[in-house]
Amino acid sequence: MSYGVAAALQSAVFQALTNDAPLDALLDGAVYDALPPGTLPSLYAILGSEDVKDASDQTGGGALHEFTVTVVTESAGFASAKVAAAAISDVLAGASLPLTRGTLVALNFYKAKAARVGTGDMRQINLIFRARVSDDTTP
Repeated sequence: MSYGVAAALQSAVFQALTNDAPLDALLDGAVYDALPPGTLPSLYAILGSEDVKDASDQTGGGALHEFTVTVVTESAGFASAKVAAAAISDVLAGASLPLTRGTLVALNFYKAKAARVGTGDMRQINLIFRARVSDDTTP
């Protein structure tokens, strides 16, 4: 197994999301790897949890990454969050992102869950993607 591509994959996903003009227009640049201090915007996206499984084979090391991108809104209803979630899916699903280590073999949308958070107007959508990577540098 190789977890060696994890940082490169995360960086490539973050770059793809922050460099997409339509998504930037929707979120006004509010795509985070970690939440900044202070007041958050009413609509934003944040990179979330990740599960990784071995996907090595006879050709070398590799892994299957399931990672989450969460869209959060303080607006009543899911409309704005769903528009942003769709834009994120458009950027990532099927993308061939360049990695600083290893190779991205495939990147696919897996599933999503939309939910209210607490008793107020806050809503969130967790988008889960699956990325298959090959670690070209694994001995």
